[in-house]
Amino acid sequence: MSSTLITGGTIVNATGTCTADVLVDGERIAAVFAPGTSLGNHPPVVDRTIDATGKYVIPGGVDAHTHMEMPFGGTNASDTFETGTRAAAWGGTTTIVDFVVQKAGENPLVQYERWQEKAAGKCAIDYGFHQILSDVDDSSLSAMDELVREGVTSFKFFMAYKGVFLSDDGQILRGMQKARDNGALIMMHAENGSVIDVLVQQSVARGDTSPYHHGLTRPWQAEAEATHRAIMLADITGAPLYIVHVSAKQAVEQIAMARDNGRNVFAETCPQYLYLSLEEHLGAPGFEGAKWVCSTPLRSRAEHHQQHMWQGLRTNDLQVVSTDHCPFCMRGQKELGRDDFSKIPNGIGSVEHRMDLLYQGVVLGEISLPRWVEICSTTPARMFGMYGRKGVIQPGADADIVIYDPKGKTRISAETHHMNIDHSAWEGFEVDGHVDTVLSRGRVIVDENSFHGQAGHGEYLKRSLSQYLI
Repeated sequence: MSSTLITGGTIVNATGTCTADVLVDGERIAAVFAPGTSLGNHPPVVDRTIDATGKYVIPGGVDAHTHMEMPFGGTNASDTFETGTRAAAWGGTTTIVDFVVQKAGENPLVQYERWQEKAAGKCAIDYGFHQILSDVDDSSLSAMDELVREGVTSFKFFMAYKGVFLSDDGQILRGMQKARDNGALIMMHAENGSVIDVLVQQSVARGDTSPYHHGLTRPWQAEAEATHRAIMLADITGAPLYIVHVSAKQAVEQIAMARDNGRNVFAETCPQYLYLSLEEHLGAPGFEGAKWVCSTPLRSRAEHHQQHMWQGLRTNDLQVVSTDHCPFCMRGQKELGRDDFSKIPNGIGSVEHRMDLLYQGVVLGEISLPRWVEICSTTPARMFGMYGRKGVIQPGADADIVIYDPKGKTRISAETHHMNIDHSAWEGFEVDGHVDTVLSRGRVIVDENSFHGQAGHGEYLKRSLSQYLI
């Protein structure tokens, strides 16, 4: 087992910053100590020394919402576990939590084994699983207990996509009751699917079939109403609740109200809801807007949703930024909906860019350095039962470490990204900052603009229960 000494850098944890050296022994952080001091009265003898002077030393990113190889709309997300985790590593993310999809009429345990087979020996970084549930019956409720024992301690329900993912309120209630009893965390896609389905049908019937109308037919009211309803169901059952991919400021208001009233409610947003908009992106000329079709949809900049997401991150009404990484190529995938936006596969590719895009929030004064680490690494590790191993620079933690150069520059483009997708939702974005070196469990997997990792290095994480549950 090799050892590495990282010297001269500024360590950034969720609790603050300090100048310190980091000693890595094998897969773990062995020590964090003041520069110039010694350990055991002698300098550590190591296999490799990395000079991080002038740079930040941060815990590797934890992206708690990805969809590698996800089946959707008659196709599959274009990133495999191999290509997607390699791209994540390039961007400073060293852990993902992906979603197992329950097939209609099938026991979730069967699908869990299939996802294990998909990922085993393919991932460049460590990975865990959430479980999507749609059919809620005695069999799937029993499977929830078994999955918790397997380290799948969070379950996602959908209030949209009838006939594919949608669960009715009674099914969600039963799932929440089970989570209350076994300690799992319920995740919710909060949109009123019945309302959206009617609006989509009416829009297509009128001939309003461009990507822009994807956003118009999924209005903020549908998100805010479903968010409120999910909170009420959680309140009835006493189950903890985590709302995924929040995009509407009115949904944040529902979450903030619940938290102010002492409810055990949490939420994430995504980079696209911080930067992109209905008018500029979904409304791009011709079919270009298909690149940005995702659900929940991009919101109007004129209504200040983006700024409200940043505010929610500052006030902790939003605790996490994940990507909802679910990429589809334009050719052969997004173009399935060229004449009907409702047939465009929903998803954006961002797993490679999350750390950079959120660091730009530091540059712009939207969030602080420690908050950057907190929302991208520490809180998702705590929220999903990985903290201690992940999400912190401290002795005993996994040596998942990113050396980040604040003076570097990153230009995002489909020509240079490493995701398996033929376009970029972030084409031309210029970011102040650069991921220089990435360690995953002590192994250098990205350095000097080269990838040194390999498929199969990543290990399955058998997650504990969330540390935020009361």
